[in-house]
Amino acid sequence: MICERCHERPATVHVTKIVNGEKTGYHLCEQCAKEQGEILNPFVAGNAFDFNKLLSGLLNMESSSGYAPVQTGNLRCATCGMTYNQFTQIGRFGCPDCYDNFSSRLEPLLRRIQTAGTHTGKVPVKSGDQINQQRKLEALKRELQQAVSNENFERAAELRDEIRAFEQNSDS
Repeated sequence: MICERCHERPATVHVTKIVNGEKTGYHLCEQCAKEQGEILNPFVAGNAFDFNKLLSGLLNMESSSGYAPVQTGNLRCATCGMTYNQFTQIGRFGCPDCYDNFSSRLEPLLRRIQTAGTHTGKVPVKSGDQINQQRKLEALKRELQQAVSNENFERAAELRDEIRAFEQNSDS
């Protein structure tokens, strides 16, 4: 496909615009798209898209209307000294320990972004059954450890037997 503007170079950019409910689309080469301002590099300061602003907006969503105010107080990383407010402005942690120090604020954020507290990813079709069985076994083992730590030995014995049966079935 040839660029609809210069009619010289191959079109590599498809632009779709919706204005007043009317949808229009056209194909441009990269050079014409840049000249028309249709391509913005998100990694160059001053462009319309700034990932850090997007992340900062998500982090500060609680302060917008409809959310109860959040008391971050003096929430600060014990290792690097970064405050939670600095994190929301920068959009990056100062060190690996920030994850632990700000975990109370991160879990609600992650739940809002991905609807779950843990990332499970996609399961490949070919090895899906094996991965799902492995996840189920890991979940049973975690539940067993929780039952033992809560001194719920009857439930722990049930889980132990279930794990043994599960492992024997997967071996055959």
